[in-house]
Amino acid sequence: MRKHAVLITVLFALAVTLVSVSAVFWKFFQLNKQNYINNIFTKHAIITQIYQQYQQKEDSEIMLEANLAVYNFVLIKQKADATVILKNAKTLKKKDFQNVNASLLFSGNGFYTQRVVTDLSATMLEFNKKIYFHISSPNASVIILDEELKPYKYWSVISPYLLIISIIFISFILILRRLRPLIRLRKKIALYGNGDMNISFKTNGQDEIALVANELEATRQKINIILESRTLFLRNIMHELKTPIAKGTIATQMLESQKQRDRFSSIFGRLESLVNEFALIEEVTTLGDKTDFKEYRLVDIIDGAIDMAMAESNSVSVDVDPTKKINANYRLYTTAIKNMIDNGIKYSTDAHVKILIKGGELAFESKGACISHPLQYYIEPFTKDNPSKNSFGLGLYLVDSILKAHAQVLAHEYENGTNRFIFA
Repeated sequence: MRKHAVLITVLFALAVTLVSVSAVFWKFFQLNKQNYINNIFTKHAIITQIYQQYQQKEDSEIMLEANLAVYNFVLIKQKADATVILKNAKTLKKKDFQNVNASLLFSGNGFYTQRVVTDLSATMLEFNKKIYFHISSPNASVIILDEELKPYKYWSVISPYLLIISIIFISFILILRRLRPLIRLRKKIALYGNGDMNISFKTNGQDEIALVANELEATRQKINIILESRTLFLRNIMHELKTPIAKGTIATQMLESQKQRDRFSSIFGRLESLVNEFALIEEVTTLGDKTDFKEYRLVDIIDGAIDMAMAESNSVSVDVDPTKKINANYRLYTTAIKNMIDNGIKYSTDAHVKILIKGGELAFESKGACISHPLQYYIEPFTKDNPSKNSFGLGLYLVDSILKAHAQVLAHEYENGTNRFIFA
């Protein structure tokens, strides 16, 4: 999920924007529609006044129709039609009020005014895309159609909403298109990190991502030049060292004193071992791709390591499932196991190493005192706990480098007088 944090952030921003805009437009739609209904209801108060006059003067229905026709209102006279409208119409607004009818009367005490209060109800209805007004009183009711009036048009809100949503989507699509080079750049960086030294970051764009990519390309070229120079230097110097070592080894045999021959042979032998270890370290650190990695049975690699270490059969015991396989560079992984065997035999109290699978991981157990320093101290180059031992202090450093090339790490634990090194 962290690999796509920018993309997720953009999509989250898109979702929040869409929800926010939709909520605002929905509220605006409700308010706008209600205002539209209120304005119509207010403007059509004339209908109520006409009906009040009709009741007060007790005019005929023909007179009511005539008064309504002046304002383009139509009286629904068919009871069946009125029933259908009242049953199926949608109520938009309703208001109750009172109609006061004052009459001047005469009695034995003289003239007096009689007020008659009648309850009225005005309801605005919508049916079949037409607007009706239902005016009702306790004694009668009418339904009136406004032929010119149309229901609220949703398109007046939907069209700007769709326009804004379209603009937002287009904007985010452009943003995502701008992010595509960044995604491609990340993949190229991953390939370069996995050893593809010839991958090119160069791009023809002029934006910030293109500038970063071109800077990476320039940096890649500089790094490749440095690595090539380093590799060439190391290989040349090791080649040049091997020649005098070989000559010195041959010249040593010409010495008359056996003691001097043995001493010089030991010196040149150590120098040759040191050069070989340097060569192996150089190979591990410059290991670019995984083309040499293949699937091997772990027991076959262990057998190869035992042969390389020239260890006695009683010095190493193996308890590993013969079917267990790993994907590895055979020569390097064999060297790592060989170094662990050498260390185990050299520093154990009984000159014995046990190789086993513990918790699904390869482990090397040997009896002896616990190491004096944290493991990190020993995997540094030219570090050793006992200077008297015949070692350059590169063994665990080389093991750690090989394991890193195989996406593994070296771990250590001490339990009941046993040192246990683990390829985790």
